Amino acid sequence: MANNHHKFPLSHIIGFIFSLILTFGAAGIALKTDLSFNAIMWIIGSLAILQAGIQLFMFMHLREGEDGRSNVVNIAYAVFMAAVIVAGSIWVMSAGHMSHSNHNSSDMENMDMDHMDMDMDMDK
Repeated sequence: MANNHHKFPLSHIIGFIFSLILTFGAAGIALKTDLSFNAIMWIIGSLAILQAGIQLFMFMHLREGEDGRSNVVNIAYAVFMAAVIVAGSIWVMSAGHMSHSNHNSSDMENMDMDHMDMDMDMDK
């Protein structure tokens, strides 16, 4: 308790102000500009990555720790794992969808032909 410092949290306030600026900037770009959809998405994605970095350094004490590197290594590993999981999920879902949709379309054509044959037999 002797090391309890009562200093003003200036870095937290600066980080909060930057986060607000980035949030309102992204909303303004999305709502008030005539840019293409792809340009808006790239700008918003870039602002989101920048805001995540600000929050890691200002609020989540990324610079603190025993040697300072352990937190960075843990976050880098988490980002890598998230990227692998997202990319793998997209790959599996898109590969399964393609083969499944081709299979279903040929089944539907065969089913339609069977129904047409049955209708012709009933007319006789």
